[in-house]
Amino acid sequence: MNPQPAATVAGLSDDGADQLALSRACAALWMATLSLMTAFMQNPAPAHRYLIARKIARNLGTLREQDCFTRECRMIFNNLSQRWTAKADQLASQEDRPRGGIGLRAVNA
Repeated sequence: MNPQPAATVAGLSDDGADQLALSRACAALWMATLSLMTAFMQNPAPAHRYLIARKIARNLGTLREQDCFTRECRMIFNNLSQRWTAKADQLASQEDRPRGGIGLRAVNA
C-alpha cells in the first residue's frame, strides 16, 4: 500500500489538494444555487417560494465567505444574498402565506 495521500501522489501538495477540493465544492454549491433560482421561478406556491428564497440567500452567504472567489465576486454574492433575503422577507409578510401546518389542522379538525 502507498502511505502517501492521493493528492501528493497526483502531484499536488496537501494545501493544493484542499484548495482544489474547496474550489470544486464552491462550484457545486453555485450550480445548486442556480438550480434553486430556477425552481423559485417555476414554483407558484408562496410557502415553497419563501423556503427556496431563504435557502438561496444562505447559499449565497456561504459562497460570499469562500476565498476561492475573487473579492469582486464575493461582493456580488453578498449583494445577491441581501436581495434574496429581502425577497424572502417580502414573501414572509404576504397575506397569503401559510399560517399553520399538519399539527394545526389536526387541532382544528
